[in-house]
Amino acid sequence: MIVAALALAGIFISIYLTLYKLGVVGELSCSIGSCETVNTSRWSVFLGLPVAAWGLLFYLDVFGVALLGTMPRWENEPVISIILVAEAAIGVLFSAWLTYLELAVINAICIWCVTSAVIVVIILLVSVADLKEIRAEIAAETE
Repeated sequence: MIVAALALAGIFISIYLTLYKLGVVGELSCSIGSCETVNTSRWSVFLGLPVAAWGLLFYLDVFGVALLGTMPRWENEPVISIILVAEAAIGVLFSAWLTYLELAVINAICIWCVTSAVIVVIILLVSVADLKEIRAEIAAETE
């Protein structure tokens, strides 16, 4: 449930940034940094879609997998935790790349992007801890 809650927060952030990029939201509320500079840079689009839309797809997928993992049939299945760890690891790598671009190339920081990066790191940590716990439970049952 922790991963699902974190993914839900990521969904709201990425919806907000995607709506801005699509012109639905006229101005970003950004108390720290320069969100508009980041979100209007040439790096704000990846493979034809706004980076925020990729984030939205990522968080929706993680949310769905995490919710699936709360169902009785799947709650002790390591495959759910393995999927979440793999997805979160990819998310962390992509977020690290984007943060590098913000710092070294764009020379501007978007607080919403940083918040999203922190969320995905926490999702990875929680997913790894869950996988370890499930593996320990399975090992205890087989003894």
